[in-house]
Amino acid sequence: MSSEEEKVVVPRNFRLLEELERGEKGIGDGTVSYGMDDADDILMQSWTGTIIGPHSTSYEGKIFQLKLFCGKDYPQSPPTVRFQTRINMACVTPDNGVVEPSHFPMLSNWRREYTLEDLLMQLKKEMMSPQNRKLSQPLEGNEEGRTDPKGLVVKCCVM
Repeated sequence: MSSEEEKVVVPRNFRLLEELERGEKGIGDGTVSYGMDDADDILMQSWTGTIIGPHSTSYEGKIFQLKLFCGKDYPQSPPTVRFQTRINMACVTPDNGVVEPSHFPMLSNWRREYTLEDLLMQLKKEMMSPQNRKLSQPLEGNEEGRTDPKGLVVKCCVM
C-alpha cells in the first residue's frame, strides 16, 4: 500500500444515478433544477436544466431552460450545455445558445468532482456577474428558430 490515500473512482452510471437522485430531491432555494430529458435514455446522456433568473439582474422573473449532454467520458470530461431559452450572456453563443467553454472557466477547467448541480449554480452566478447582470435580454415570447448541433431547427421562447 502506498502512503497516499487511494481514491475510489465511481463508475459513470453510478455517478449519474446519484446526480439524478439529488436533482429529483430539489436543490437549495429552488431557483435551479435538473433531471433526465428522457426516462428511457439508459446511457443517461440527455438532461434538462432550469434556472430562474436571479433578482436584481436583467434575468429576473424569467425561466431559462437548458439542455445538458453527458457524453461517454462524463464526468472525466464536461457535459455540453445549451440554453434553449434565448439569452444574452457573455459565455453563450447567441446563434445556438451553446455555453462556450473558452468563455466559461468551469467548463474549460473541468474537474471530475464537478456535478450538473455545480454547473447550473455557476451559470446562475455568472448571470449575476458585473459583465452580465445588466445586459439587455431578448423580449419574452420572442420565438425564433435556432439550429441545433444536428442541423434541426429548434423553437424556443421564454416561458
